[in-house]
Amino acid sequence: MATTKNALIRFKVLDNCFRNVGRKYFINDLISECENVLLDIDPQSNGISRRQIFEDIAFMESTEGWSIELERHRDGRKVYYRYADLSFSINKMPLNEIEINQLKDTIDLLTQFKGMPQFEWMNELIPKLKQGITSNKSTGTVMEFESNEFLKGIELLGPLYNAIFYKKVLKVSYQTFENDTPFDVMIHPYFLKQYNNRWFLFGYNPEKEKYDWNLAIDRIISFKEMQHPFLENTVIDWNEYFDDIIGVTKPAWAEVEKVVLQFTGLTAKYIETKPVHGSQKPKWLDKNTLEIRLKIILNYEFERFVLSYADNVQVIEPEKLRNTVADRLKNALGYYEM
Repeated sequence: MATTKNALIRFKVLDNCFRNVGRKYFINDLISECENVLLDIDPQSNGISRRQIFEDIAFMESTEGWSIELERHRDGRKVYYRYADLSFSINKMPLNEIEINQLKDTIDLLTQFKGMPQFEWMNELIPKLKQGITSNKSTGTVMEFESNEFLKGIELLGPLYNAIFYKKVLKVSYQTFENDTPFDVMIHPYFLKQYNNRWFLFGYNPEKEKYDWNLAIDRIISFKEMQHPFLENTVIDWNEYFDDIIGVTKPAWAEVEKVVLQFTGLTAKYIETKPVHGSQKPKWLDKNTLEIRLKIILNYEFERFVLSYADNVQVIEPEKLRNTVADRLKNALGYYEM
């Protein structure tokens, strides 16, 4: 079967249709579902033929595909399609030859950039891609990477990426932890950022007139595209935006400050080998105490980071951070006092 760049997308769409017990999917319905998704991703898509869908189904049923067990139910003169086992999904199956070959091609392309300063992230990405291939063989899994596949809203990541790529203004239904009911917010999406296994969408909020408005993806209820002109980002360089912070929050008008922390025991050795921030300058005061100096903007995430080490860290500077951490530790101690 000839492969195309849209083949895997069609397979995923068909997989969802075959598992859906709430609707009968006839051949024309399958074509429409695939076309709708492809048009969202690529507005220049030319559509899909009946022959292509039949070939896709045949491939999915073959051993080269996923060996799916597909039932054909007659309804009058038409036939609709549904999995024999509705709990089945190709997402739960090992990689097939198409996916493996695409991964191999991707790795071959990416390895050409490995070693270049601006592509240092390849050092982590390439092992992940190779893992997708090797885990399908008799050697089994030899590496495990940190991820949160159960994160609420993770299924929105792909559509949000497409909205950024195709410059679509979004109307987002959003619910904060403080509010019981969701509210609508308009955003011109620019950037996606992951921190602490959560994803955040950054963009321009016309109501607030902020170019770095951010929304946690797990708090997004839904969103839809609006036919408003897209406002290009000419204000923020996302390659530098996060350089002075830890996390995703950058308080308005905040300035970079000198921070001095002292870590003790095994935590000190951990911090030395895994720097807190790119500006970190370490100095051993004695064999048990490591002092680090940072130049960062103070924010909520950094405060939580310091608190996570409790009795193994002491804030030396600045005084306001030292007082804030001390107050929070005192409040926490109150939970354990009888």
